[in-house]
Amino acid sequence: MVSERKKLAVEQLKADFKKYPIVGIVDMYKLPAKQLQEIKDSLRGKAVIKMAKKSVIKLAMEGAVSGLEKLEEKIRNQPAILLSDVDPFELARVIDASKSSAAAKPGDIAPRDIVIKEGPTSLKPGPVIGELQRVKLPAGVDGDKIVIKKDAVIVKEGEHITKPVADVLMKLGVQPMEIALTLMAVYDRGTIYGRDILFIPREKYESDLINAYRCAFNLALNIGLPTEATLPILLAKAYREAMSLAVEANIMTKDNVEFMLAKANAQMVALKDKVGDVSAVNA
Repeated sequence: MVSERKKLAVEQLKADFKKYPIVGIVDMYKLPAKQLQEIKDSLRGKAVIKMAKKSVIKLAMEGAVSGLEKLEEKIRNQPAILLSDVDPFELARVIDASKSSAAAKPGDIAPRDIVIKEGPTSLKPGPVIGELQRVKLPAGVDGDKIVIKKDAVIVKEGEHITKPVADVLMKLGVQPMEIALTLMAVYDRGTIYGRDILFIPREKYESDLINAYRCAFNLALNIGLPTEATLPILLAKAYREAMSLAVEANIMTKDNVEFMLAKANAQMVALKDKVGDVSAVNA
């Protein structure tokens, strides 16, 4: 039996779903309170984050807004609801900008390949060099510093970080973990955007649009399609081709008269060179 308290929570959330056109699912798993408050501050005036149990979220989604139930499959770990009327891609940029680095703990999953760069470390020679070598770091001594002899991947993306590796990363001052609000997906007036789309850098969109414009422009130009962009070039090309055709066909116009006279003069000089001096022959 559903408690009155749970029913009230479901109804309140349903009302929020109807009020806000943008509904997002976020995962709060392992997000420290301090970072959460910083993220809330960065989103102030743009979005509201509401905590709720998985069961309450799922019940509230049923019949609230058409298509909203598709977000259910994005609910993970410790979910919360993001409510807004701001463009979801802007929200994603704000969230992405608010992430911070943190030290790795045993059991954490590497968010990307963790690479230790070649070069000196801040560590003094001693037993610690054995710790570095045990996690397969090519470490050596150079003067009064321990150095990494070449770049090395200490943990691959998706792998668990062991305690020895976490200890070494701590000693090296490497903070590979990202603390951020994990935006799983967003519902925007009937359309679902996953995080694989939301967090594409703006520069990528700009680059794709420029490339698409260039390809469309070249295609239109090659097939002779007149558009606002191609018309001046197509007209210039047509003019040059018409001029060339008229000159080759010996059709004189006001535009090509100079070319025609130059052509006639060139032909005369060429003919003279071939037949020699006519006056000398007659004499």
